[in-house]
Amino acid sequence: MLKLSFKQTRSEFMVRVASSLIFNKLIEANFPVAAIRALTENVQYGYTEKAAKEEIGPKYVRITDLQDGQINWDTVPYCKCEQPESYLLSINDLLFARTGATTGKTHLVRETPPNAVFASYLIRVRPQKDINPEYLYSFFQSDLYWSQVSYKKEGSAQPNVNGQKLSNIKIPLVDNQIQSVISEFLSVVRLRQDGISKELPELPPPLEEQRRIVARIEALAARVAEAQSLRREADEESEAFFYSALNSVFNTSSFPRKIIGELCDTTSGGTPSRSRVDFFEGDISWIKSGELEDGFIHRAEEHITEEAIASSSAKIFPKGTLVVALYGATVGKTGVLEIDAATNQAVCALFPKGEIIQDYLWWFLRSKRPDFLKSSFGGAQPNISQKVIRETEIPVPPLEEQRRLVAYLDGLQAQVSALRGLQGESARELGALLPSVLDRAFKGDL
Repeated sequence: MLKLSFKQTRSEFMVRVASSLIFNKLIEANFPVAAIRALTENVQYGYTEKAAKEEIGPKYVRITDLQDGQINWDTVPYCKCEQPESYLLSINDLLFARTGATTGKTHLVRETPPNAVFASYLIRVRPQKDINPEYLYSFFQSDLYWSQVSYKKEGSAQPNVNGQKLSNIKIPLVDNQIQSVISEFLSVVRLRQDGISKELPELPPPLEEQRRIVARIEALAARVAEAQSLRREADEESEAFFYSALNSVFNTSSFPRKIIGELCDTTSGGTPSRSRVDFFEGDISWIKSGELEDGFIHRAEEHITEEAIASSSAKIFPKGTLVVALYGATVGKTGVLEIDAATNQAVCALFPKGEIIQDYLWWFLRSKRPDFLKSSFGGAQPNISQKVIRETEIPVPPLEEQRRLVAYLDGLQAQVSALRGLQGESARELGALLPSVLDRAFKGDL
């Protein structure tokens, strides 16, 4: 199977598999081929205008409105269009993405409001009256089609296909009856993927064997999906078990509690002005909150200069420093620097004074992340302050007991990591199984 520039849903992928097997067989059986231009009335570019939420004109369908074979007309915006007649969509129109990541993806219009036009990054293909539009759409799902689109893409940053190239794509010609049978077969494949129980229709010669192959691939894909689901559940359960054990260590502790601010010095970094691009061309590792993970931090995506640090509140924290993310998707995640690094202001560094072991504090902060998330504030991105960290209470057992608890949690983490490693290996094996079977199917060995 060809690698596409976008990710298909499982349903889309299985329809593509079935379509590829059928159209490859038609070519192998030496059916005549024709260019798309011979089967369509016209190939037309869409209308250029800005989208608007207000009802100022017709509905305005864009590439992003075409999702998994559906258009949610409730979310399609509007546009100004004084003379929409040339761009009005009709039932059985085919819309073709001509640029961007989904270049070549096609949508068959099966329903449309009375006043809807299509945007300029789409091409409309309108089948001739004696051509089954579902048959054309079926072909547009196949690798026979995608191989021609891939070959005809142009441009480096944004690949695109123009109307003339689309018109020249070749498709096998079959009579109307076979067109209908193929379309119905692929429609049932899609329904089955969406959970609707329906028998696969019979296929006429020379496609009879393709029905058996599709059924076998469907059955295997279903078993692989079930196994992957069970693996994910096991992964989630092992993670839940670990955090349950982690929380029990700290939540049931009878040792005296103190706030972290009494036990540690805390500080955060700062960000130099982005207007000085040269500030970010230095040798000092620059850690941002989004790069923090629960574990050891070995590298940074960016680096800054000493001048940048001197001109701002940024600080260089030494290797071994415990840091917590205060902002964004990683808020509350706690890591240990394995490199000397400066940080932005959304990273808090903690320096235990001696009454608490850093590894013990690290495990405790990992257990508190759900609480940090609940106490976060802000708009689009969750965030907490250093004050939240400093005022968090932590049980403080004797140092020897802290070391014992750290050793216990380290050992438990090692067991969970080993289990997840085995689960990851099984996931890779499952991921390789279906492509191997598909390779055999397309070689005629299945």
